[in-house]
Amino acid sequence: MNFFSVREPIVRRKQETLDVQDLQGSWYINCKIRNTTLFSSIYTRIDQVFVIWGLISLIVFSVAQLFPFSWRVQAIAWSILTLVGVISMVALTIFWAQVERLMWLVYFWVILMLVGTIMTDLGIFLNWGWILLNLCPIWLGLSAIGYLGTGWGIQSRTFILLGLIHILSIGYIQSLTMPFLATGLFMGGSLLLVAQVQWDMRPPIDYALLTEDQKEFNHQQHLLRQQS
Repeated sequence: MNFFSVREPIVRRKQETLDVQDLQGSWYINCKIRNTTLFSSIYTRIDQVFVIWGLISLIVFSVAQLFPFSWRVQAIAWSILTLVGVISMVALTIFWAQVERLMWLVYFWVILMLVGTIMTDLGIFLNWGWILLNLCPIWLGLSAIGYLGTGWGIQSRTFILLGLIHILSIGYIQSLTMPFLATGLFMGGSLLLVAQVQWDMRPPIDYALLTEDQKEFNHQQHLLRQQS
């Protein structure tokens, strides 16, 4: 038996035949001018989390590179922003994670983000040189661990690949003229990208938290996805 669902492509266009746990809280965006559709996509709560963290990554690392604000002021501001991101992530993913039996994965990401924030703050406020010189590799490494854990948890080649790419980028980022900006663009861009596409995932499981009607709905959606 294959660990990964090899019949699914690593990434593809988003599908709209979603299960109950994906549809709950999803946003459907459809921008049109008269009869011409400019942009149309559906964003599940998981996609929304990717967008939130993508924007946080872009803001934090871009400001650190481009604006001469005090590092201590930034540390306080970014710690608050990270906590907002963590709380938003938990609130948005809790139903999906409970249904998919992946609450451990939510806690895993919470721990990674808090560890990164604590290390960053200690480095700045205690002037720990090693941390200050390696903030970009630290955050790229934590992201890589998170992606690899996600890939293993949901049996996704997409996230395994993202984790490996983040690991490979660590040495390269440090050699650039503007490493913080590059890190923000790379981390934020990766998150915004996965919010725009459909990634591979394990086959459906027995969703114990759903009602019989919801299970039947998911079964029918699965059949429609296979046909398409």
